[in-house]
Amino acid sequence: MVRRAIVPLAARALVLKERLRSGVAWNPLDHRYHQDPFPFYARLRERDPVHRSELLRGWVISRFNDVDAVLRDHERFSSDIRKSPVARDAVRRGAPVPDPSMLVIDPPDHTRLRALVSKAFTRGAIEAWRGRIEQVADELLDEVDPRAGFDVMASFANPLPVRVIAEMLGVPPADFPFFKERSDAVARQLEPTSTLEQGRASMEARRELSEYLDAIAEQRRHEPREDLVSYLIAAEEEGDRLTHEELLLTLRLLLVAGNETTTNLIGNGLLALLRHPDQFAWLTAHPERVDDAIEELLRFDSPVQADQRTAVEAMELHGRQIAPGEQIILLLGAANRDPRHFPEPDRLDLARSDRSHISFGRGIHYCVGAPLARLEGHVAFAKLIERFPSLRLADPAPRFKDHVVLRGLERLPVTA
Repeated sequence: MVRRAIVPLAARALVLKERLRSGVAWNPLDHRYHQDPFPFYARLRERDPVHRSELLRGWVISRFNDVDAVLRDHERFSSDIRKSPVARDAVRRGAPVPDPSMLVIDPPDHTRLRALVSKAFTRGAIEAWRGRIEQVADELLDEVDPRAGFDVMASFANPLPVRVIAEMLGVPPADFPFFKERSDAVARQLEPTSTLEQGRASMEARRELSEYLDAIAEQRRHEPREDLVSYLIAAEEEGDRLTHEELLLTLRLLLVAGNETTTNLIGNGLLALLRHPDQFAWLTAHPERVDDAIEELLRFDSPVQADQRTAVEAMELHGRQIAPGEQIILLLGAANRDPRHFPEPDRLDLARSDRSHISFGRGIHYCVGAPLARLEGHVAFAKLIERFPSLRLADPAPRFKDHVVLRGLERLPVTA
């Protein structure tokens, strides 16, 4: 995606060109977009659902049926980052190309890795962690003073997911802060707003994580434990299913993917509840419906707002001619608010029966960690409404990070 290196004046010119051509523009560098992207989504859906972005030199797709169809069609729309315009530009500049983890490769390599990793993320395997996740949640909430007020992000939403996934990987508690800092640095590189300095920090964080995970893997080869690293190593040694490099890439992916996304589910979801007191009251009165609530919170303000594909062949979509090799930006957050699919999509309704949101993706790349995210979300919201039924915002307008892909709050001050 585009970087801040684009001169602001040039960026404005490109956005103006979009607006003159189609009547609407999509500017992921606009701070207003970071704080509230949904009005921008609505204009795209209605006026130009297959929108040519001059900034990203690709196509921005915003309607539910179109996003859903692209995500399901892995033959015509590639996930392989090495085929993307971004990677091609990087090669021409001599810059490093992102590592081809399971998230950004196509079959048959994706099929092989997915089959291996998914066994560790079945509902049954994840359910075995419920007790420990509840214990971690209780430990974190025991440390806050609701009457004095606390920041949900710093005290709860940030540490809970990283502690859980780190424990699943067999990381010692003393190293949790190291993992959190490096994981955040790697995730920052996904954003079109990341700076050159943040890009270099991301590469350094990747290196440090790989070195750390390599040391853990070496230990587990000699002293296996009941953790994900030992499981993946055992599978690696069965044959050619998982190389050592694939092992490290997969471990790093699980750490990063299992961190900020669930953090944002908790933060975005709680903010939505506190801005809709009637829905917060409904949930406290119906705690047995917390799973339904989580699905609606995932739809209403998805932790992952955008995904990316590369067109494999020439095609036409809504009258637009898409050429092979062109970038496709899929606005999951816009699809989840499409009135053609969800009645009254801008209304938060925890009792909504439609669970067809697209927040975990679709098709062969459907989020392998969805069972874990749902379980962590269940525990987090169940604990919050049980302990703090009178929770309220201490800041009516908490700020979101300047992110486009992974939407999340900087802080979420609350009192009870």
